[in-house]
Amino acid sequence: MQKEWRKVLDELPDTPKKIPAFFFGHGGSVTIGPDSDSVGPVPASILPWAGASGPLATFLKDFGPALLKKYQPKGIVVFSAHWETDGERLVTDYGETNPLLYDYSICLAPSFYEIDFESRGDTALAQRVVDLYKAAGQRARLTPKTEARGKDGRGFSGPGFDHGVFIPFRIMFGNVFKDIPIVEVSIDSSLSPEVNWDVGKAVAKLREEGILDFGCFAPETAKPVHIEFDRAVVQAVKVEDDEARKTALINLVQHPGFHECHPRAEHFVPIYVAAGAGDGGAVRLITEIYSTETIAFGL
Repeated sequence: MQKEWRKVLDELPDTPKKIPAFFFGHGGSVTIGPDSDSVGPVPASILPWAGASGPLATFLKDFGPALLKKYQPKGIVVFSAHWETDGERLVTDYGETNPLLYDYSICLAPSFYEIDFESRGDTALAQRVVDLYKAAGQRARLTPKTEARGKDGRGFSGPGFDHGVFIPFRIMFGNVFKDIPIVEVSIDSSLSPEVNWDVGKAVAKLREEGILDFGCFAPETAKPVHIEFDRAVVQAVKVEDDEARKTALINLVQHPGFHECHPRAEHFVPIYVAAGAGDGGAVRLITEIYSTETIAFGL
């Protein structure tokens, strides 16, 4: 598996006029470890897959350095499943230190609330994102670290990067990463594929400006409908015609397995943000890991 995804990462275009937009699974608290009972009430069966030594964590360790080497981005704009706002995009303007929001859905050992990921923001990049939304006729504004982000779908409301950002990025880039700035942008709380496609499309120009755009279990226990939905995602991505692919991706929310895999749509909706940002370009599936696809849009 690792040999296969490394080959695909190596084959991504080195110097495209536009940096691809990526959609990938962000993992959960157990992805950052340790693989033990100390993580809390997590089924032991998922640790070989979702734990710190599982394929997702292993892939992320390869994914981050490969992207930095290949694209040498000037900044990163990330859309997480765990930040929703109603009709208005909020863009983090956190300054020299991005705070963290420990928005875990289960009670974990105290060490999980001490996990750190040191990164920095950038007002100019954040303002550029806001300006692009306004130019597209969408509402957007900056939010500083002194302001709560507003409640996401699970009720967390503090400021800071949520676990959908700091967990995969810590694995990808290390616990200290201040070489380039990172800003986070909220997805639309409607969870509408079409609306969130437009959320991504509005900032597609960033890909021409050197900005990397990220739109962040166990197969033995997966039901047939889960596997069928996973295959449907892969088939939709592989559709060659742009409009037909968009239709196939949007129609995934009607698949019988969609709500079986996603009781709420927030973990899947970022695929539409990434697809909107990469609209009009080729698409490549990098890897498949227990119903988690990593997809590059706009090659």
